[in-house]
Amino acid sequence: MYAVIRVGTSQERVIEGQLVRVDKRSEEQGTVISFKPVLVVDGDSVIAGPALASATVTGEIVGVETGPKIRGLTYKAKAIQRRRWGHRQHYTTVKINSISTK
Repeated sequence: MYAVIRVGTSQERVIEGQLVRVDKRSEEQGTVISFKPVLVVDGDSVIAGPALASATVTGEIVGVETGPKIRGLTYKAKAIQRRRWGHRQHYTTVKINSISTK
């Protein structure tokens, strides 16, 4: 059984026991959070749409981590215009505990 959940502006395919990196959340480590599934596949049956009104995917926050450093440079020739920039995204790691369709 697996589910597709909505996390922020993206969607993730998850199964029970999987560790998922989602955008940083404000909850503390050990907090149980729930996600609204978009799609649930259980063997040959696919559940989607209004049938998912009572379905939930629960997970526990394991920790916070950072992604890779992204470095960039903007440059315009003959104008002596240069700008260096960098970015490092913060993520929250969530362990999926259960997928329930009720």
